[in-house]
Amino acid sequence: MAGVSSGSLTAALVALEAKLPNASLQLAKELFGILATVDSSAGLRRALTDPSRSNDDKSALVRQLFGGKVSADAVEIASGLAGSRWAAARDIGDALETLAASVVIAVAENKSAVSASGITGLEALENDLFSFNQAVDSSHEVQRALSEPQASGAAKIALAEKLVPQASEEAKVLIGQAVSQPRGLKVTKLVDRFAELAAKRQQRWIATVGVTRPLTETQTSRLQAGLNTLYGRELKINMIVDPALVGGIRIQVGDEVVDASVLARLGDLHRQLA
Repeated sequence: MAGVSSGSLTAALVALEAKLPNASLQLAKELFGILATVDSSAGLRRALTDPSRSNDDKSALVRQLFGGKVSADAVEIASGLAGSRWAAARDIGDALETLAASVVIAVAENKSAVSASGITGLEALENDLFSFNQAVDSSHEVQRALSEPQASGAAKIALAEKLVPQASEEAKVLIGQAVSQPRGLKVTKLVDRFAELAAKRQQRWIATVGVTRPLTETQTSRLQAGLNTLYGRELKINMIVDPALVGGIRIQVGDEVVDASVLARLGDLHRQLA
């Protein structure tokens, strides 16, 4: 997805963030249900992405179709997408899929409990998706069964759950979506895409810290406390010793980078002189 569609998806993801702290799997299932309806009708996709129709008109169409059938949040999210601009008719479906998967991932992230092995809900989700793909890749018989066009979605979901019986509810929702509505992709490819979304979200809470030599316990504790305060939650710190930095420190949390290394300052000086 590129160009105007990419911008519309980015805006939709930003708007979705406000709903994620209290999101539920039911909301994700409703969005996946709306996606199934959109995918089933080329005429509807064209109507929702027609640049000659007003944004209000397209949003109203979504409210007319789904109002009272799904939650107000699901209608708001879908109508917001309809009121955006899309370069291709398929792009609105891709965006719906991404938003629904993001809701599932946020539900996993919001789980407060950590397992005895120290695994968070988000990490467990990634592990479950990986385990499923491993199980599929190891059996040609399973691959044929999941790609059989005559098999029902329910049958494929039942088979998928047998492959990862201990999977979390969040993983089951994403795996079930992938096997029942792969949308032209290989099942494992779509599961990989969901796993990438989960990994990207988890990366927001991992601080990669580059230093020229290992920090002392006191320095590490101070850095941890400072970052936790700055981001409002406990971050996982990955420390990387990199003598090439010369001195100072480089911190990356998600897409944010704070580079106070000597190497960065020398680079700035070089650009100024140039």
